[in-house]
Amino acid sequence: MSKKALNISAGKKLFERMLREPESFPFTFKYGGRQYTGFGGVRPRQVLTGGGGEKKAVITARIDDRLEVRAYLRIVEEFGQCEYTVWFENIGREPTEALSEIYAIDMNFDGSAPVLRGNLGDFGNWYAAYEHDLSKSDQGFASTIGRPTHIVFPYFDLVHGNGGTMIALGWAGTWQALFSADNEARTTRLRAKTNIFLNSVLMPGEKIRTGLVVLLPYKGRDYFNATNLWREWFMKYNLPKADASGRRLEPISSAYFALDTGLPNSDGSISEHSFTWRRTLNKLISEDMVTDFRWFDAGWYFDPKGRTVEADWWGTVGSWELDSVKWPGNSFKESNDACHKAGMKVLAWFEPERVTDVPSLVKNYGYREEWSLGDGYVRTNNIGDPGCLAWTLGRITGMMESCGIDMYREDNNNNPDAAWAFGDRQEEAKTGLPRSGITENKGICGHYALWDGIIKYCAEHGKCTFVDSCASGGGRNDIESMRRGFPMMRSDADRTTSSMRLSQSTTFPRWIPFHGTFVKETATQLEASTGAGSSAYVSRASFLPVYNLSEAFSHNRELDYDLMRRNFAEWKSVRHLLVKDYYPLTPWRHDSDREHWTVWAYDDPDAGESVLLAFRQEEAVNEEFVVRLPFADPEAQYSLKNADNGSVSVLSGADLLKNGFTVTLPEPKTSAMFYIDRLYRNDRKE
Repeated sequence: MSKKALNISAGKKLFERMLREPESFPFTFKYGGRQYTGFGGVRPRQVLTGGGGEKKAVITARIDDRLEVRAYLRIVEEFGQCEYTVWFENIGREPTEALSEIYAIDMNFDGSAPVLRGNLGDFGNWYAAYEHDLSKSDQGFASTIGRPTHIVFPYFDLVHGNGGTMIALGWAGTWQALFSADNEARTTRLRAKTNIFLNSVLMPGEKIRTGLVVLLPYKGRDYFNATNLWREWFMKYNLPKADASGRRLEPISSAYFALDTGLPNSDGSISEHSFTWRRTLNKLISEDMVTDFRWFDAGWYFDPKGRTVEADWWGTVGSWELDSVKWPGNSFKESNDACHKAGMKVLAWFEPERVTDVPSLVKNYGYREEWSLGDGYVRTNNIGDPGCLAWTLGRITGMMESCGIDMYREDNNNNPDAAWAFGDRQEEAKTGLPRSGITENKGICGHYALWDGIIKYCAEHGKCTFVDSCASGGGRNDIESMRRGFPMMRSDADRTTSSMRLSQSTTFPRWIPFHGTFVKETATQLEASTGAGSSAYVSRASFLPVYNLSEAFSHNRELDYDLMRRNFAEWKSVRHLLVKDYYPLTPWRHDSDREHWTVWAYDDPDAGESVLLAFRQEEAVNEEFVVRLPFADPEAQYSLKNADNGSVSVLSGADLLKNGFTVTLPEPKTSAMFYIDRLYRNDRKE
């Protein structure tokens, strides 16, 4: 592990205090109108286990003869990272009193001069950065639509005193958080709810949960230290594994075939047929441009009436039956077998939490009317219902098995809040009891259970034990979902300009290190690039752990494969660094602000290897930019190799820290890349 300013003792103290003083466990709730703080007033039972650098505990308390509360607690001792989730279960024979006002975390953080750092979410805010002085005003955030990382973002860097705490809420539904300092700004209180509309009894045998709360303390107030401590922990303890062997995930690439069919395409892969794929694959093979994955997106299924779908992929979901008009016989499996032979795995798109034309799904595919929430043509699929969950899981894994699919890609293109309210009203009409929020809780538990079921199937069948998380782009990237997957594409808007990409890459990698974007430069999301394809500037702006090619590979006769191979090879040369320490060296700017430089670096402090990427945007006047490297060792020497002309400079770490070095780009909308190697420290060779 690299030398970062950890605060392991703070994490251990928190873990031990929650065990020693369960009455002050940092969650609160109301039960039957009575306020509870932690397990206050109730003597709990504890079971403590440990091993492999982790300790876990389960704290259980019986509130009355019906309600049992359990907290699942963990600490990763290597980082001092502490986390917990709270469950409520009816173990009796009658409904409980109503549960409400459940705050997943209600906690004080000591330390003066509190500052809250972070960024907003996707969809409209495009991960805009913020920094708030909490001594001047409280700061609150709320997500009520049911897709938790659209608009706002449940990841926070709270700086307090001589340190800080990285905080994340793991809940794929509604949430809210309020940060408030006391009058003297010496203590900051965080009160955060998940499943914010909950006011419900629990029926016998029923259980619900809070969101996951993740806390990672650190020393000092340094932004880069906090960022890279979080990234290092995330990569080691939060990112899912590549396969059943437990192999770690390495950066991956993909090729999106659908823009190369020569047919009208309404997004997704709706234009792909049995006669469109071979030309693309053969071109990729012949040009030595085979990627890790073939990306097979929306539109491949029959509509609920069993008809082929020509254009409307959005309004025809639900059957998850391969369209045999487009793919007769065994042709789709044969196309995937050919990809496998060429060294490509295959990912396929599903959207399991929406259904359309429910009467036809019932008639043709064994669906049940009561599994849908709402009364329109498009409804929410209630995977919180065990029967619905089993049907949905079976449809997905059945298609993956029969078609040779290696990786599951999930989308969610509808805010489910109204459907959840519809389900609550049904529950209240049926029981005559308060049931607000219960449909959301079961639905989110079903969401995690669906992904767990798919990953279990994949582990048992030699497939990828991770999923691609998408919800109209970046709408569902909460920390618990990220334990099962990652976003191959962090935002739909990121399928457009390089300025949007540079803006998002200044903030998003801080919290979710493993993710990707499309490698293209277009005015709108659904276009293919024209002419020679993506320039070195566009490609470098897209350097992330997931590198997604999106071109008309055989139909665009002007496509420059020498350029594409050069770009792809350059990404491969640095991909191992893109999951290491990250240093955004220029401020976040809106994508419309193209008058400046954007610069960042990735550094592997253990290997002494780094890469610097500098972009002079299209309206930037200055030809030069002075780069200082905050990670440079003042007692070391560094070699800096220009990737474009091969020139090499050797500079001292002390000079790179204090004075920096000058990057010159005579033309706007050009970039520079430097391979950086630490040569030695003192007289000892490394």
